[in-house]
Amino acid sequence: MTLTVDARHRLGAFRLDGAFSSENGVTALFGRSGSGKTSMIRIIAGLTRPEEGRVLLDDEPLTDTAKGIFVPRHRRRFGYVFQEARLFPHLSVRSNLTYGRWFAPKAGRADNFDRIVDMLGIAPLLTRAPAKLSGGERQRVAIGRALLSSPRLLLMDEPLAALDEARKAEILPYLERLRDETQIPIVYVSHSIAEVARLANQVVVMRDGRVEAIGSAADILSRPSGNEGRREAGALLEGTVAAWKAGKEAAAPSISTRRSRPAKSMPQRRALKSCGMRQRSASVGVSPKLKRPVPSMEQR
Repeated sequence: MTLTVDARHRLGAFRLDGAFSSENGVTALFGRSGSGKTSMIRIIAGLTRPEEGRVLLDDEPLTDTAKGIFVPRHRRRFGYVFQEARLFPHLSVRSNLTYGRWFAPKAGRADNFDRIVDMLGIAPLLTRAPAKLSGGERQRVAIGRALLSSPRLLLMDEPLAALDEARKAEILPYLERLRDETQIPIVYVSHSIAEVARLANQVVVMRDGRVEAIGSAADILSRPSGNEGRREAGALLEGTVAAWKAGKEAAAPSISTRRSRPAKSMPQRRALKSCGMRQRSASVGVSPKLKRPVPSMEQR
């Protein structure tokens, strides 16, 4: 499934003018606040009608201003997860989840309730009210509700931005399972290098309403210029775990690195500090004495 976006739109003094295409997997719209990420995802969702441009899903036009085509948002069959969970406070978790199924076409309603509940780890929460949930739990329920609508595309607008670091660490493994176990393409908005490095297959860098760069996560995040002007450089290390010795706090996995692009402009110590890591890929060891990442023997 291929999503093609080419849109131009003015919001006051802000001008959005960008184009990109994505296929299966996670495509991250990455950039500073105010760079146009949310404006772009709203155009994809049909929440904003652009002044000029088009949005295609495979060969189906959803927006085409030249031809006067604009498919309403409720007919696009896209799931949307906002920064806030936006659950119904008077409904239980189970009722919030089943509400999403009302938006799935009858012919496309798969019997996937138990599978999604298991994937997101929310079975113990089904009888609770939203007020009794943590921020991370509420976001997992919101994601489950979106998935139960049987979306053709999942749009996630900074879903972790409102969470503290502990809650982000809680929910990220579930987002990785969502990426790996479903066939639903995802457009993920974020200004967090760590989230993008861990989740994205493709990165679209946005700045001042324009698309500045497009490429794989490993390529984009390895460029100092791809870090949006921050004084840091990074590398995305991908590899497979070859061995693991459990039992001691200082034990670190031995890895065989498939790809490494160190930042040449900075010492290795600072470059490793800003590395992005995927759960399914290689990670760097952490020394309890030095309190900073150190490479395993195969990386030296």
